[in-house]
Amino acid sequence: MTRTPIEDRAHWERTADRMLLDVRPYATERHALINLPGVPSHNGPWSDGLEGFARTFLMAAFRLVGADGEDPHDLAGWYACGLAAGTDPANPERWPTFAECNQAKVEAASVALALHETRPWIWDRLDDRVRQRVLDWLAPMVGDDMPGNNWIWFQGVTEAFARTVGGSWRQQDLDRTIALTDGWYAGEGWYSDGLTGGEHRNFDHYNGWAMHLYPLWFCRILGDATPTGLLDRYRARLHRFLADQRLLTGANGSPLIQGRSLTYRHAVLAPLWTGVLFDATPLTPGETRAIASRTLDHFTGHGATDEHGLLTLGWHRPHRGVLQVYSGPASPYWASKGFIGLALRPDHPVWTAEATELAVEQGDFTGTLRAPGWLVSGTASDGVVRVVNHGGDHADPARPHTDDPCYARFAYSTHTAPETPGDPTAGPGGVPDTGPLDNAVVLLDTAGRASHRRPVTRISADGATAVSRSRAHWAADSRWDPFGGPDTRYKPGPWITVGSALRGPVEVRAVRVDPASTEETEPGETLRIGGWALAVDPAAAQPDIAGEQPAARIAGSDGLVSLVVGVQGLTGAGVVRSEGGNALGVSSATPVLHTTGPVTHGVLYIAVVHLGGSDPAALPHITTGNEGTTLVAETVWPDGTRDTIRLPAPDRAHLLRKDPHRA
Repeated sequence: MTRTPIEDRAHWERTADRMLLDVRPYATERHALINLPGVPSHNGPWSDGLEGFARTFLMAAFRLVGADGEDPHDLAGWYACGLAAGTDPANPERWPTFAECNQAKVEAASVALALHETRPWIWDRLDDRVRQRVLDWLAPMVGDDMPGNNWIWFQGVTEAFARTVGGSWRQQDLDRTIALTDGWYAGEGWYSDGLTGGEHRNFDHYNGWAMHLYPLWFCRILGDATPTGLLDRYRARLHRFLADQRLLTGANGSPLIQGRSLTYRHAVLAPLWTGVLFDATPLTPGETRAIASRTLDHFTGHGATDEHGLLTLGWHRPHRGVLQVYSGPASPYWASKGFIGLALRPDHPVWTAEATELAVEQGDFTGTLRAPGWLVSGTASDGVVRVVNHGGDHADPARPHTDDPCYARFAYSTHTAPETPGDPTAGPGGVPDTGPLDNAVVLLDTAGRASHRRPVTRISADGATAVSRSRAHWAADSRWDPFGGPDTRYKPGPWITVGSALRGPVEVRAVRVDPASTEETEPGETLRIGGWALAVDPAAAQPDIAGEQPAARIAGSDGLVSLVVGVQGLTGAGVVRSEGGNALGVSSATPVLHTTGPVTHGVLYIAVVHLGGSDPAALPHITTGNEGTTLVAETVWPDGTRDTIRLPAPDRAHLLRKDPHRA
């Protein structure tokens, strides 16, 4: 559906108003807590109630600012009432203190930011006693030793606001926040959300909805008190980040389905709107609004809200597989950050310019996002954007981990979701499985259990090729826990080196397996390579696993095709079906390739992995060789373009490395 700019703005306003009004029936009498139905987070219902207030208050703030205080639904009065009750220690609706609930620090930042934005209509009209109670509730943030990730900005924003209204703040806290953020900057616009093991490894949507948003709002709140040059530094970084982020939206309006807290959905738009607000974007006004409106409609059109108008815990439909332990019924309302555009006046160019095509609609593209270690490819014919991941894994490099499906897969896209723990069953020709499946390169032990990948060592990422290495390992407990903690013990196995060449809808995936020590020469395991998982019609015909070469093909319920073809060493093909394991559909399936015997060390295994709107017109031609101990796969694409994948042997340091978590 095509809308004029004026209708587009009105559509956003109506959507925000509906979301804000639909939560009101779940509020306590004085509105301090919004207790939405559903399974509580691990923080408990009290914390979840505060979350409901704070996150919707943020949306109300953007709505009020853009309307210059025009307030037909009394947003200002409704939330002012909640502020008075929530900060009153004697009120039964009071908010938890930071000592009582750590999560309250997160929500404090939303409260502070919303109060700053709505100052003429809420803060300046509050009773002096209420203002003081708000400041008293915020004050314990001062001097608090915040975790070393985006949480430092909850402290920074809260103290910045308190500083401007006569509350408590400490210069050392602000200086620490700025310094840590500079240390997390990974270059080319990308932040790692904190360091893991002293390295930049944490790349996902938090780059935009936390690491770029809060620093700029920190400067906005401080105004003339902002340290010299800080605003320009943050603006330049966001400008560069948006040049990459504009590539990561599919023609269907979906963001890349990767990383944690996916249930925040629209929050992915926060840096786009922030770029406009702070004059820190390379995008035209029409492209910004096109991405934002397409994304809003994507979630609206795929059932992100239930029959009561409430945002659900999931991506499209409710789906607990993409949640974290901190996800509660109100968590999705950080979607409020995606409504920052409403803070822009109706006559702003972002609302009046004609919408343009998205980057993936303007033409095919291929490239490297070096900071996160991703290859990226977009194809105009089907509107799909894919990334191949040889960089971030959100894991400590000093110890093994089970694979979080939203970080450890080799590839993610705007049209597919990773398989999360569900109920995998083997279809005809399929392989019984527990553990990582789709877009995974694993070794299967004699019990059929798949190895895990994290931590990952990036070897190279340049042009259309990338290479990484990890040591196969299995949890001593046969149960797959994607959030296995530091006490989980593992059985270590061989090293797996994987290289990719990505062009259009096709990835050439080359693999070598090497023993982890000169003494370890007993293979025993089989190698399996998983393709893209697709939501499928459970009544659909069985997938095709026949052909001249070992191959498996899935046709998804949305018309996409997932195909894997064995080029070298992979003589078996199959399909694994799953129920309840995919965010995009109740039923899903993944094509796989595997060796029909134990894997051989030090040789090349090669697969072609395809995701597109149709079968590939032609496959690339691949030849193999070696340069000393380095194995080489030379790829010639149908248009004559060449890419070379080089898989080096593990060096002596890898071979002799001891694993302290060996089972």
